[in-house]
Amino acid sequence: MSVRRLADENVQPAAFAFSDENAAWAEATIRKYPEGRQQSAVIPLLMRAQDQEGWVTRAAIEKVADMLAMPLIRVLEVATFYTQFQLKPVGTNAHIQVCGTTPCMLRGAGDLINVCKKKINAAPFETNADGTMSWEEVECLGACANAPMVMIFKDVYEDLTPERMEEIIDAFEAGRGSEIKPGPQIDRWLSAPEGGFTSLTEEGEGALESDDTDATDEGAGSREAIDGAKGDRPPAVDQKPEDADDLTLMSGVGPKIAGLLHDIGIYKFDQIAAWTPGQCAWVNDSLKLGGRIERDEWVRQAGVLAKGGIEEYEKVFGRTAR
Repeated sequence: MSVRRLADENVQPAAFAFSDENAAWAEATIRKYPEGRQQSAVIPLLMRAQDQEGWVTRAAIEKVADMLAMPLIRVLEVATFYTQFQLKPVGTNAHIQVCGTTPCMLRGAGDLINVCKKKINAAPFETNADGTMSWEEVECLGACANAPMVMIFKDVYEDLTPERMEEIIDAFEAGRGSEIKPGPQIDRWLSAPEGGFTSLTEEGEGALESDDTDATDEGAGSREAIDGAKGDRPPAVDQKPEDADDLTLMSGVGPKIAGLLHDIGIYKFDQIAAWTPGQCAWVNDSLKLGGRIERDEWVRQAGVLAKGGIEEYEKVFGRTAR
């Protein structure tokens, strides 16, 4: 294992304090652990400090040790052992982690690394001239079927080409990273085969309702299906509002299903969060969703996203909203 050391003193801040919101979160996190086991919160607290500052500073390590009544050396051991913690400043706009494990390397990860060297810095962990971008090579990021891939902060970008990697770097460097949708960068549904599903494509309860099949056959979403749907139609809006939510952030909702929801006047998470069982039945029936609403907990997902956005979603469901 490589030696990992804290950044030089000349870049270390004199002090660290959690923001009010993060301080409340940290206290709540510590209370989750039984009496005498509060030191188990060391990893989440260090990660929250990194989320706030961009990297783990010496002052942050000292603060976490103090909050947990933990010997400083123990917190230093954790911070320097786990490579998820950045021990020196990284790019303020993006720190790109390029997967270099075998499947990604066979599919072109080396070319992605060359792009990072060319556009950011020849050396990993070193920022570009403006301090906005940095990169490193990491081990498996867990989407081998979609190789090659990178992770930027907590999002992954898959099925990359050198050309697409350059576009992503340019977007983040210009402060437009939010315009790049995470996930596959080709026409693929999650980790399904390129070109569409090859199995479990039949309609009906228990079938895999993909965005390629779930609302394109037998009049799903048609006027006849809507008029004959069982249950109560949920309240709708006449046209897309300017602050419409990205419904595809919900698990089980892809671009086609989002489009069908728009067709029936559903654009906001709080609309879905307010659905009654009868309204869920109406949407299931009219859009031929085969029970997806209940199975994927749309109402609960929408409620969390409406209340706290992506950050709250990740805390509640333990996964990234897509």
